[in-house]
Amino acid sequence: MPDIAALIATTVVPFLFKLVGAVALWIVGGWLIQFAMKLTRGALRSSNLDATVISYLLNILGAVLRVILVVAILGFFGIETASFAALLAGAGVAIGAAWSGMLGNFAAGVFLQVFRPFSVGDFITAAGVTGTVEEIGMFVTSMLAPDNVRNIVPNGKLFGDTIQNYSVHDFRRVELVAQLDNSADVAKAISLLKAGLATVPNQFKGMPGDVEVLEFSERGPKLAVRPYTHTSNYWQVYFDTNRMIVDVLGANGFPVPRIPVAMASAAAGSLN
Repeated sequence: MPDIAALIATTVVPFLFKLVGAVALWIVGGWLIQFAMKLTRGALRSSNLDATVISYLLNILGAVLRVILVVAILGFFGIETASFAALLAGAGVAIGAAWSGMLGNFAAGVFLQVFRPFSVGDFITAAGVTGTVEEIGMFVTSMLAPDNVRNIVPNGKLFGDTIQNYSVHDFRRVELVAQLDNSADVAKAISLLKAGLATVPNQFKGMPGDVEVLEFSERGPKLAVRPYTHTSNYWQVYFDTNRMIVDVLGANGFPVPRIPVAMASAAAGSLN
């Protein structure tokens, strides 16, 4: 009986006190973590960060704080935590090496949400893909191409490439070329095309289109025909302007550009 009493007094009772202390530490630590998370959530929501980024940051913070709490409780029981911390660090390095690509995409996703080079609904070209941004995820971004094909682009590739955002400004320029024959009246063609360009709908108000000589070639002068429009109307203006060029030049008797005779003869000689 004295041995049992001594065992209870020297081992069981201290263990029970430590167990109660560990439970109390877990409860208090959990409450402090929730309080810290609540303060952090309020601070992040007052910033311009995306809700998805806030959720991921809070989850990471909560996981880190709970690991610290578990290590503290183990130390309270007298368990050596140095080896445990080294094990966690080694596991973190191994996971980081295995998921380096995923972590890179995650970091790029965070930067895309913070710096906002584009937003959902913007029409962009990046990583060799052109389309409308449908969703900016933490690892990938979804883009809808003009031919109605969805492209899923890794954020790391997207953020590491040049990004062209066509939706930032109120208008963009449509660049087309009208090829004239050497015998064509350039001044008359410019005048007619300017008048025809004024009839193309959905151009940007206050920005009249440009019709100017772009360059000279062996076939004849090339005219730059450049209306301005919003990105949402780009293709409609593009095709309507092309149709207008064909109609105006054809209706006014402008000749079809011809290959110069000397070049045609040289080409025929080379074939023989």
